Amino acid sequence: MKKQFLLFLMFTALTGRAQFSKGMRMAGSSIGSIVYNRGSADIEVSQIGTNQSSTRQYDINLSPALGWFLSTDQVLGVSLMVNPEGINTSFQQNGSTYQRDKNNSFNVGVGGFFRHYFSSGKTLLPFAHAAVSGGISNLKTEGFFYGGSGPAAYKDSYEGSSNGGFFGNASLQLGVTKMVGAVTGIDFSIGYNYSHTGHTFTRTTFHDIGNDGTIEERRENETTTKFNNHGFQVAVGFQVFLPAGKK
Repeated sequence: MKKQFLLFLMFTALTGRAQFSKGMRMAGSSIGSIVYNRGSADIEVSQIGTNQSSTRQYDINLSPALGWFLSTDQVLGVSLMVNPEGINTSFQQNGSTYQRDKNNSFNVGVGGFFRHYFSSGKTLLPFAHAAVSGGISNLKTEGFFYGGSGPAAYKDSYEGSSNGGFFGNASLQLGVTKMVGAVTGIDFSIGYNYSHTGHTFTRTTFHDIGNDGTIEERRENETTTKFNNHGFQVAVGFQVFLPAGKK
């Protein structure tokens, strides 16, 4: 097996071209994103004076995939999607925080794809790519707000979460794989993407009159949302082409 793989590497390095065959594997991913933002702002409101806000946000998106060549130009595969994200916003006045909102979500799902290469044995390989995916989605939120002053002071705090959240995606893309090494290539593609998400979100609010730790009022509401999106997608990814039989 090792000898077979070394011969394959030597051959593709000398030719500089992709040589596909039935049973080969294609391992890769869209370029994942890891984003962390932190910012602040000064807010001047005539009725209440100067305020400051600060925001922290992260967003991680990973989508590895593995495919198998059914022939010299057709690939069938599976994919995994992991996407945690969160945002935390707070507002301060005179060094005291009077409002904070925190939201976190986590999406995880699986999918399948089919890719057809229109040519092989070249360094530029045009393709058509169709994919579907689906999974579960979870949302959580919490926060508080201090309002009023003196005898009219109060604190509203809240917490909420979703149950039964789900998402589904379908896409159709046209692109090209540019071979940049013996067994590696970079994908460039454009196409259409459809997505659907749904959540049932339950939120509970606690009202503390006088801000003394005693909850005088408790309110609960449940909201069901469904969202459909049609979009144009530009994507960049990478692929590694492995010969059949490599362990």
